[in-house]
Amino acid sequence: MTSIVILISGRGSNMEAIVKAAQNEAWPAKIAAVISNRPEAGGLDFAKSHGIETAVLDHRSFKDRASFDAKLVELIDSYKPDLVVLAGFMRILTGDFVRHYEGRLLNIHPSLLPLFPGLHTHEQALEAGVSEHGATVHFVTEALDHGPMVIQASVPVLPGDTPDTLAQRVLKQEHVIYPRAVRWFIDNRLSISENRVLVSPPEAQLLTSTDK
Repeated sequence: MTSIVILISGRGSNMEAIVKAAQNEAWPAKIAAVISNRPEAGGLDFAKSHGIETAVLDHRSFKDRASFDAKLVELIDSYKPDLVVLAGFMRILTGDFVRHYEGRLLNIHPSLLPLFPGLHTHEQALEAGVSEHGATVHFVTEALDHGPMVIQASVPVLPGDTPDTLAQRVLKQEHVIYPRAVRWFIDNRLSISENRVLVSPPEAQLLTSTDK
């Protein structure tokens, strides 16, 4: 059975989507723990209510990123995970951390990478005048928001959109593609070749939503 640790910083809606999919679809996996770097993160209550162990490691208690990440690795590894899932974990990770979990560390980013890495992606999309925006699940590498892409979902950018309305439409698709990507990992369907993620047997890795 695949052991999964999920990292959050806030409400953890993508974590919720993954937990619900795992329970509803009876995945051959266990969510071993949900860990937050913020004790006030709302997602901790959801995890507890679903019988999932939780832990808090407050980054504000550490002098630098390296010391925090080293302790975080110790905490994560105590659960012996096969997969670590970043679900709104608002920390830039050190190279040592990323290398430690190479090939088993997933993240979701609210843009159609390689477009709009970093923060404020919805504002960036509107300023650029693109007709489509979306989200990407990818393996994490040391290059921020540039790891091999597992699956993407696109949504139309509509006249009158604001960053908030666009974010809501993108988030709805995030809740579709992140559980799917995690399930592919659990079922050993993912491989990486020349920085490209392959799904076997093949399945669509770009979903297009017309949701308005």
